[in-house]
Amino acid sequence: MERQRLSLTTVLLLSIPPVLWAGNAIIGRLVRDAMPPMTLNLLRWSIALLILLVLGRAALRPGSGVLRNWRRYALLGLLGIGLYNSMQYLALTTSSPLNVTLVASGVPVWMLLVGRLFYNVPVKGRQIGGAVLSIAGVLVVMCRGSLAELAALRLVAGDLIMIVATIVWSFYSWSLLQKNDVPALRADWAAFLLAQVAYGVLWSAALAGGEWVLSTPQIVWSWPLAGALLYLAIGPAIIAMRCWGAGVQRAGPGISAFFINLTPLFTALLSAAFLGELPQLYHVAAFGLIVGGIVVSAR
Repeated sequence: MERQRLSLTTVLLLSIPPVLWAGNAIIGRLVRDAMPPMTLNLLRWSIALLILLVLGRAALRPGSGVLRNWRRYALLGLLGIGLYNSMQYLALTTSSPLNVTLVASGVPVWMLLVGRLFYNVPVKGRQIGGAVLSIAGVLVVMCRGSLAELAALRLVAGDLIMIVATIVWSFYSWSLLQKNDVPALRADWAAFLLAQVAYGVLWSAALAGGEWVLSTPQIVWSWPLAGALLYLAIGPAIIAMRCWGAGVQRAGPGISAFFINLTPLFTALLSAAFLGELPQLYHVAAFGLIVGGIVVSAR
């Protein structure tokens, strides 16, 4: 049964990932010419794995369940780490950070559909109403308060890739609720994340290997690229995944999905900050609509 109640702590847990994921989209776009997308994802999660080996040592103990339940953690690693993140970086090679996060704002709709079709979770009227309000807020950001800009918007290959990625993320989020873990492992967030990342790095290595076999990618090393990898490993990877997992367990995937719609808003604000521009009135209106969608869906 999906949980519906939101506390202040849960709201905070689910609000942190959109901020970090907005930075992830911007940095992924900035380093697209310095490192190919699959390799970027592999190195990012390899660094995260090294950190989690220290924080989540419980996953390495005998009887932790990481090997016995390998199918579960391999699936979580494939969906949340191998596929979703690689597809996002691949999308950023042809699309903008704002477009990618805007397309990802369709997650609430996909989350509701996946929950209904594959997990027998009914869709309630307030969730549909919340989705309408939340997506309306995203559209305000997309068109910058102008219908003319909305009409001129065109999808590119990266946007289509991101649509598939959002469906993958929906399955990942619902899979987090399947409680067939060893209790000690489930109670230790770092160990639980390490179990996923360990398998996810293997999937990412396979994708990166295919990238190098099928093309001739190049890596342009620099200190900014090293700093970007460190941020991507700690912020959008470890911290965001920790907060998202805890938030989903508290509120359920259906409600949590609406918080993802904050990502394009934060992306627009961060992009504006890098360009030295001040937030506009339509940002305030979009924020109000998105938060309104969250409140309606969670009542």
